[in-house]
Amino acid sequence: MSIPFGGYASPEQIMRDRAEYARKGIARGRSVVVMQYADGILFVAPNPSKALHKISEIYDRIGFAAVGRYNEFESLRLAGIRYADINGYTFNRNDVTGRGLANLYAQHLGMIFTESIKSFEVEIVVAEVGDAPEDDQIYRITFDGSVFDEQGMAVIGGQAEAVGGRLKERYSEGLPLPQALDAALAALTEPGGERPPATQLEVAVLDRGREHRKFLRLTGSRLDKLLETAGEGRESARRPAAEQTSSEEAQAEQAPGATPPIAPEGEIDTGSGE
Repeated sequence: MSIPFGGYASPEQIMRDRAEYARKGIARGRSVVVMQYADGILFVAPNPSKALHKISEIYDRIGFAAVGRYNEFESLRLAGIRYADINGYTFNRNDVTGRGLANLYAQHLGMIFTESIKSFEVEIVVAEVGDAPEDDQIYRITFDGSVFDEQGMAVIGGQAEAVGGRLKERYSEGLPLPQALDAALAALTEPGGERPPATQLEVAVLDRGREHRKFLRLTGSRLDKLLETAGEGRESARRPAAEQTSSEEAQAEQAPGATPPIAPEGEIDTGSGE
């Protein structure tokens, strides 16, 4: 007696199911913002954990950000570090590029999406800071291996579309670091909601002005001072133009030639957070 087989599904249906499964998993995480600022590239992520990082360093000029399942994107991060170390040691450090890493991740994710029963529930960004703003590169790689060359900014995870829309309203080229951080936090915060405190933020930069390793994790009092400076700038922008002008003139009279600190001193973690 023959037994009818009822388990067939078309390849198109399988791919749709895998994509829907991955999107649901990624949407459960909170968004991450990656954007250019005057001196490099800024990474901002709401993250209360001090041990499980969404933002990390891959190589001298290259940063990594991810959302989704931690164990899955952590394995991708480690694979990227091994790739960068081997190629930098075997050939030349300049041969390790953000584009090469983006292609590597795209190949891995594309193969897993098409050949494995379960696709990875991850979305990642690979960013490389250049010697000039026009040389900066930001690549967004999705769960199915698609690569997007983003211009100026990228948002992944959570409500990426809504966060990206709010960020576009506030983004402009050449923003100083405090203003860029303020724009990122405004985009990550729901309208009418409260911004997360510094203790629940993960913030890092690729600073083109630094020697050798460009990655810098902002923590402690340094992050507190940046948030304070950003808040002061936001309040100053809300004041009437005449009041703001008179205030600026009074400050100039009290301290001629003085400018507010953009990079205050504080505790700095220059490692990858491992």
